[in-house]
Amino acid sequence: MQSEKPEATVRNVAEVMWEELPGHLGGAFSKMLVRPEVCGSLRIDHRISTYQPRGHVQPHVHKVQEQVYHVLEGEGVVELDGVRRLVRKHDVIHVPPGVMHALYNTGLTDLTFIVVTSPPEDE
Repeated sequence: MQSEKPEATVRNVAEVMWEELPGHLGGAFSKMLVRPEVCGSLRIDHRISTYQPRGHVQPHVHKVQEQVYHVLEGEGVVELDGVRRLVRKHDVIHVPPGVMHALYNTGLTDLTFIVVTSPPEDE
């Protein structure tokens, strides 16, 4: 049986509700823009996230997923395998599978960034 061809989509970010995902705390919100259940994406999870001051995602590791974070506004700290580094506007972070990582808004304003993950699920 052949699967149907996914349809191309166009959406405005304002059409998507904010979600507080598991492990994301202190005012860490995301909008799930491209995912299999949202638009039929086969290989991509694309979201925009905003962490309020003190917002963060707990340290975690992915088995097979790799991620790219692109900071749009604000500043904070990324932790990669226990090493912390300041990140700010236009920094791009690549997280390969197997790397323990976390992101914290340590700044005075919202930290807003794009996250692209592939594959969409960790197994």
